[in-house]
Amino acid sequence: MKILQLSKKFPYPLKDGESLAITYMAQALHELGAQVDLLSMNTSKHHFDIRELPKSFRHYGKMKLVDIDNRLHPKDALLNLFSNKSYHIERFESASYAAALKKLLQAEDYDVVQLETLYLAPYIPVIRQYSKAKVVMRSHNVEHEIWERIRDNCSFGPKKWYLQLLSKRLADYELKQLNNYDLFLAITARDLQRFQDLGLRTPAQVVPIGLDLNKYPEKPLPAAPQKIRFSFIGSLDWMPNIEGLRWLLDEVWPQFVAQNPGAEFHIAGRNTPEWLSNLTLEGVIVHGEVPSAQAFIQQYEIMLVPLKSGSGMRVKILEAMGMGRLVLSTSIGLEGIHAKDGQEVLIADDANSFLQQMNAIYQQPYKLSELAANGRTFIHQNYDKLRIAQTVLQAYERLQPQPVE
Repeated sequence: MKILQLSKKFPYPLKDGESLAITYMAQALHELGAQVDLLSMNTSKHHFDIRELPKSFRHYGKMKLVDIDNRLHPKDALLNLFSNKSYHIERFESASYAAALKKLLQAEDYDVVQLETLYLAPYIPVIRQYSKAKVVMRSHNVEHEIWERIRDNCSFGPKKWYLQLLSKRLADYELKQLNNYDLFLAITARDLQRFQDLGLRTPAQVVPIGLDLNKYPEKPLPAAPQKIRFSFIGSLDWMPNIEGLRWLLDEVWPQFVAQNPGAEFHIAGRNTPEWLSNLTLEGVIVHGEVPSAQAFIQQYEIMLVPLKSGSGMRVKILEAMGMGRLVLSTSIGLEGIHAKDGQEVLIADDANSFLQQMNAIYQQPYKLSELAANGRTFIHQNYDKLRIAQTVLQAYERLQPQPVE
């Protein structure tokens, strides 16, 4: 099986969910015997110097990066208002990338071209013209839904109007593309059902994100920890993360620390905004970008995931649970992860419920290690990358033309 993986960002370093999802799938397919090549955009926002790539990153056969300037340009954004195109998608359309794709397709007979997210859909015509490969969309999110939720959480005014325009155009594009693929892979059952309700008729299946579980060693929590500390880690230039964090810091944490003096909330993530770096709130420690997300997660007892918008599956939750850390999340944060409240995770959707859950576990620390251990078992039973990739390979084999007897 020869697979070409297309990505809108180079999937290294492994510091965000998209990079982890792309890398672990490619590694697993390679370990199962497939040849996997990569054609990746190397964007201005997430630019990577290939010389810094470790030698262990060798699961790809061919690997090509194409520099793309996808920065937000006010002039381009203004001109886009007078078109009917999605500005989200337009920022990832590149003649250089299309030319590199054409060259690869002419050089190799791929069985499958795997698009990592909707932002690679503009290149389907190139694939169809220069290859007989089956086109597979691996959808990491319901993309337009993320922006609809951000819009709904925004107060009235010009910003809300603009978000309405952006989300509608992105939705129009996403729905128009739904049946242009040979196979559709959704990260969660909920996302797949949503796409089918919106008109998806293409063959489809659920393929959750898988982890390399050997890389997530357990560091068990003590039966009754002397101190419980809270953490948050995520990209701090991603709007749903910032939105949720602001909500937690405004609506929940001040009340919690007033009731529990000495409590600590540790925040880490790349591209920390200035307002957060300068925050002076009792008990809140802002670390900025940390060398190792895993080490950061393991250092603290409970991970908070206060997402109010977003879509798809949060890899950081899988990682935290896989390393034996308890997660307290909103229902949106846990979408696609069918862990049970009070058994493997804690769930709360409003400020009062979030505060109650934090207080309950803070005041009953003996429950922490049992819940965390349950969560780790749950991850090992459901999110092993090789088991998940095996189902993908089987689906790809079914797509291939059958030999004539």
